Amino acid sequence: MTHSAVAKYQPRSAPKAKRTTVPKVRLYVERPETKNWFVHVGHVTDRGRWRTEPHAHPAYGQVIFVRSGRGVMNLEGSSVPFEGPCALLLPTECVHGLDYEIDVDRWVVTIEVSYLTQVNAKLREFISLWSLPRMIPLSYSAGAGVEFYSLINSLKQEVESEAVGHVVGTEALLTSLLLMLVRETRLDQTSNEGAIRNDIRQVDRFRKLIDEHYRENLPLQDYASMMAVSLVQLRAACASASEQSPTKMIHARIITEAKRNLIFGDMSVEQIAFWLGFADAAYFTRFFRREVGQAPSQFRVAARQQPDRKVLS
Repeated sequence: MTHSAVAKYQPRSAPKAKRTTVPKVRLYVERPETKNWFVHVGHVTDRGRWRTEPHAHPAYGQVIFVRSGRGVMNLEGSSVPFEGPCALLLPTECVHGLDYEIDVDRWVVTIEVSYLTQVNAKLREFISLWSLPRMIPLSYSAGAGVEFYSLINSLKQEVESEAVGHVVGTEALLTSLLLMLVRETRLDQTSNEGAIRNDIRQVDRFRKLIDEHYRENLPLQDYASMMAVSLVQLRAACASASEQSPTKMIHARIITEAKRNLIFGDMSVEQIAFWLGFADAAYFTRFFRREVGQAPSQFRVAARQQPDRKVLS
C-alpha cells in the first residue's frame, strides 16, 4: 500500500508545527532502585473523590480492578461509565483520564510492555483483549468479582515473594487473570495454536514498525521487507491475528494520533495534517471523514464539548 490511499507525504520544506503532546508518564513502583520488576500490583485506598488527568504510559499496560464504587473512564473522546465489580483494561499508549467517585476501592496491575508481549503470545485472544481499551463488567456471573479479587490478591503476594519459582508463579497467575478477562469479554476462541502464535509475533512486529514509521508514507512493501516476509504473508498474518488488513492497521494508527492531537493539542487542522505526513489539509480532512464519519474540526468541537472534558483521554 502507498499513502496515495492514505496520505500525501509532507515535503521537507513544509513548516514545522508547534505541538502540544499528551503527557507520557513513568509509573510509580515501590523501591525501583532496589528491585527489578515486570509486574506490579498496588492497592489504592485514597479516600474521597479521585481524578487523573489525561495521560499515557507507553512502556506499560494496566488492569485496574474496581472492587466497589463507580466513575467515568474517558478514552479518545468517548466517556465510559463503570461500576464495580469491573476491570478497566488500558493498553500501552492508550490515552486515558479517570474520574473516580467517592471512596472507590481499586487494585492496579501494571505490566511492563516487553513482558506483556511475551504473555500475549500464548493465546491469540490475549492480543485481541489488549487491542482496545475496555471496561469489563464482572457482575454477569455469580462470584466473578470475588474470584477476580482472589486472583489479584494471589498475584500481589507472588509478585512480592522471594520464594523459589516466584517468577513462574507470577506468570501463571497473570495468565489466569487475563484468561478470566478474555472469558468475561467473550472473545471468540480459535484453534491452530502454533500457526496463530507465529501470526501474533508477526503482527506485533508490524505494529511496532507502524508506530515508528506511520508518518513517513511508506509503501506496504517496505514494511514487508523490513519484516523479511512477503506481502501475502503479511496480509495473511494480519487477517489471522488482528482481523484487520495491514492498510487498515496503518489507517487506524494515523487516526488515533489525529484524534489525540485534535482533542488535547493546540495545533490547527492544517498543522496536524502536516505533522501526520499529509501535504494537503483538504485531503487529510477527506481521509479523516471517511475513517471517522466526521470532519476533523467537527470531531474536535464534539469531543471538547463533552461534560467530562477535563478527564478526556
